[in-house]
Amino acid sequence: MGLDGIIQGIAIYALPVIFAITMHEAAHGYVARYFGDFTAFNQGRISLNPAKHIDPVGTILVPATLFIVSKLTMGAGFLFGWAKPVPVNFANLRKPKQDMLWVAVAGPGANLMMAIFWALFMKLAIILPVSDFTGPMLIMGRAGIEINLILMVLNLLPLPPLDGGRMAMSLLPHQIASHFAKIEPYGFMILLILLISGILGIIVWPLITFIKLMMVSFFGLYI
Repeated sequence: MGLDGIIQGIAIYALPVIFAITMHEAAHGYVARYFGDFTAFNQGRISLNPAKHIDPVGTILVPATLFIVSKLTMGAGFLFGWAKPVPVNFANLRKPKQDMLWVAVAGPGANLMMAIFWALFMKLAIILPVSDFTGPMLIMGRAGIEINLILMVLNLLPLPPLDGGRMAMSLLPHQIASHFAKIEPYGFMILLILLISGILGIIVWPLITFIKLMMVSFFGLYI
């Protein structure tokens, strides 16, 4: 792929990536406020303004680099990124251990809703008469589905500080949850090792592919 194609690809993928991460983080803050923690609200982080959540490295540099590398090597690639975490003080929740579950679920849940939105967006592109816009719309819709499903499945891994790790801590008995929480300082390092080694892709791609095929079948799409 030439330079023009890479720039066009980044432009098309940028919107789905930014909104996937923004909606994910805003959902955490909104649900935390609902259950009694106003930390994110007081810091202005319950917002759909991407500028509130963008991390220059995790939201822009890393995904863009992975995208360029995947196009230059003609590989499938694995888009990976993160935003500035929304601050949540679980001690402020009305029932900290129980409510932690719903705060954690909110992020992946928002990504599922965004994936459905992009599926409908893609369906609209299929229905509309063919024009100069339908091609980019189809590519953007496909990107939106894939990015949100990747973020959803990735965050459901039972590894603190990912959402799946928070969910596990909420559901496990207190003593086991306390020991499990000790993994959190090393969670990101473990995730990077899994990513670099290729093990992460082996774990998450089958589930991502399965969910994507279900959506394709349900909405009558082609990806």
